[in-house]
Amino acid sequence: MKEFLGFGVAGNFANHLEQAGEANDFANVASDEEGAPKGIFPFYIPKDNTFLGRYCFDNKKIILPDDTSLKAQAEPEIGLECEVVYENNLVKDLIPKFFMAFDDASIRNDKSAVKLSQKKNFSCASKGCGFKIAIDKFEHGGICDNYSLTSFLLVDGKAYQYGDNAKLTNYSYFYGKLINWLIKKLNTQEDHAVLENIGDILKRANYPKNIIVAIGATSYTEFAESRFLQEGDEVCVVTYNHNIYSNEQIKSLLEQGVVGIKEGSIIRQEVIRI
Repeated sequence: MKEFLGFGVAGNFANHLEQAGEANDFANVASDEEGAPKGIFPFYIPKDNTFLGRYCFDNKKIILPDDTSLKAQAEPEIGLECEVVYENNLVKDLIPKFFMAFDDASIRNDKSAVKLSQKKNFSCASKGCGFKIAIDKFEHGGICDNYSLTSFLLVDGKAYQYGDNAKLTNYSYFYGKLINWLIKKLNTQEDHAVLENIGDILKRANYPKNIIVAIGATSYTEFAESRFLQEGDEVCVVTYNHNIYSNEQIKSLLEQGVVGIKEGSIIRQEVIRI
């Protein structure tokens, strides 16, 4: 994972940006159409000489920022591991190879952050991903049709619904529409408002052959919307085959301490401060 350039998608689930207090950040960012994601942002650039060069993946824990005034929330998402095909230093194709549960934890109240990326890589354990599930075909009729995404916060061993339980096909942009949009943004997104020039970032990363894309966080439950991460919490993000499990079964399994399931991908991250 250390060689994979990491990007996130902003605004690919209805209501998430509003709940996260970030909707105003995109007031001057034009969308391709109503309901479209707002843009993409980097959260990890391998060997970069900025804070984004800090390796930030840890699948066992989230380390809160040194500044105790900064408040963090988990962001339950699907991560796509993709192979990138270039032509003349432009992205010609993006081929999804694996999908997985993903946590793109983010700072909410950093008033000094000018770019969205400045809220993302806040420690060496601010991202996490679960078991990688191979993609047969990233289109209707493929494996992702059968999967849902859910998340819970464990507090003193009790699981509270954190992000809404949703089928992967409920993403605003998914399958070919998402891939085509990503290719367009990778090639054309400029430095504007809270977003950055992605062509410059690809060049800084020496045009990597593989990238991880966190394709957008679900909306939050009423509990999670105002509940920031605290030391001792445990964040659980799960993508699971909804033909085999129910959301309630996943909740029960997590409370029992299960760390892996058949036909699923789980992240369990203890929240700590050092």
